Amino acid sequence: MIAFLSRFTGILLLITGLSGVASAAPTVDIIGFQMSSETHARVVNAAADAARAQGWEVQILNSKGDMPTHIQQLQTAILSKPAGIIVAMGKPLQAEEQFKAAQQAGIPVVTVMSGTSPYVLFDIAVNEYAAGATAALYLMDHLNYRGNILTERYEGNAGTRIRGKILDVVLSENPAVKELGANTMARPSSWRNDVKAGMSALLLQNQGKVDGIWASFDGQAYIIDDLLQQQGAKKGHPVLVSIDGGAETYRRIADPQSLLMATVAIPFEKMGTTAFDAIARAQTGEPLPDMGQQGPYLYMDAELIDANNVSQHLK
Repeated sequence: MIAFLSRFTGILLLITGLSGVASAAPTVDIIGFQMSSETHARVVNAAADAARAQGWEVQILNSKGDMPTHIQQLQTAILSKPAGIIVAMGKPLQAEEQFKAAQQAGIPVVTVMSGTSPYVLFDIAVNEYAAGATAALYLMDHLNYRGNILTERYEGNAGTRIRGKILDVVLSENPAVKELGANTMARPSSWRNDVKAGMSALLLQNQGKVDGIWASFDGQAYIIDDLLQQQGAKKGHPVLVSIDGGAETYRRIADPQSLLMATVAIPFEKMGTTAFDAIARAQTGEPLPDMGQQGPYLYMDAELIDANNVSQHLK
């Protein structure tokens, strides 16, 4: 009897062990380049929520705006052999070798708002040229194509860089609007301090001369808005516009004390869930649905949000 029970227990443990192996959940690694940026976090959290809802294991990594850290995290992710990797606001050119290694290892990669790479399934993005034009023309319209502006830029991301270049094209065709000064955010790891210090100096140098301010993304606009409110500025004087969208942005647009007047909203949560859906389909071999993908990009729509429609987006 003891021998039988011992043999039965051994068989039960073996079956339990095999069952555990068979039911092991797949893992997705999700890397956000700078999680202190709301937009990066929104993509990462949406993708993670979608994965967990399907029973997947999730590993979230934050590169904290540091490129060597970002590359190391990609290398570590590849070595752990997850079912897929999602990268939010990454740097495909700088990390090309890592993306290539992931492809060679058979690990599907989807990027969000990062730019194209031949080694990923696709990059999920909005048409940054169109989004940049929408924001720039909103500013021009509200200045009646005359006046002085300040700009807050960021050259370290393809999307924000494109937005700035489109603004420059618009300015070149409208010489009655003059750019009095520009601050370029230099360090992703300390971007808030960069924006606050740079824009504070520009506002001081150009006191009483500024009719409009353009920011390359909403996080910059929040800091500028706070500075302007502290100085006693009133909504529309100057006109403040940016790009990205989100609950805090919509709150500010609706707030009569805030200077923020408009944003071009990007569907970051939808981007995150779509990125996971692509990884899940790649894992099972199921083809992606036809979503109008063109080449290496899967484009999603961006929407202008201002006082006319912000009530529809307030939670």
